[in-house]
Amino acid sequence: MPSFDTIFEPNMVELKNAVEQANKEISTRFDFKGSDARVELKELALTLYADDDFKMGQVKDVLVAKMAKRGVDVRFLEYGKLEKMSGDKLKQAATIRKGLSGDVAKKVVRVVKDSKLKVQACIQGDAVRITGAKRDELQCAIAMLRKEVTEVPLDFNNFRD
Repeated sequence: MPSFDTIFEPNMVELKNAVEQANKEISTRFDFKGSDARVELKELALTLYADDDFKMGQVKDVLVAKMAKRGVDVRFLEYGKLEKMSGDKLKQAATIRKGLSGDVAKKVVRVVKDSKLKVQACIQGDAVRITGAKRDELQCAIAMLRKEVTEVPLDFNNFRD
C-alpha cells in the first residue's frame, strides 16, 4: 500500500552553513568590530552572544537572513530568555525544534480525516504516516496538508509505492 511520512525536521547541513555564513558576516561587519558577537551551533541548540541588546538584535537579524537565504525556515528556532554574562555581555539560547508535537500531529490527523480522501493517518512517534490505496490520493493529501497546516513547515519523506 502506498504511504509517506509527514515530518517536521530542519535540514541540518543548510542550518550549519547558515550559522557559518552568519558568523563570517558578523566577523567582517564594521559595527561588530571589537565585539564578541557570534553564533554557536551544538547538536540541536544555538547560542547567540553579543555585547548589548542592540547587537543581539543585529545578530538575530543576520542569522535569520542567512537562514532564509539557505532555505531554512525560521519557525524551527525557539528563542530562550536573554542571560547576562560578565560585564555587559549577553547570551541567548535558541533550541532547534524537531519532530511533530502532539497538538500539530493531532491537527494533521484531523485534517486528513476531515478531507474525505481515501487515506488513513496514524501518529508514529514524532511523525505522521499517511497511507492510501492510490498514489493520486496521497498527492492530494500532501497538497491539502501544505495548504491547511501553516503553524509549522511540514516536510514529506519516505514515499513508498
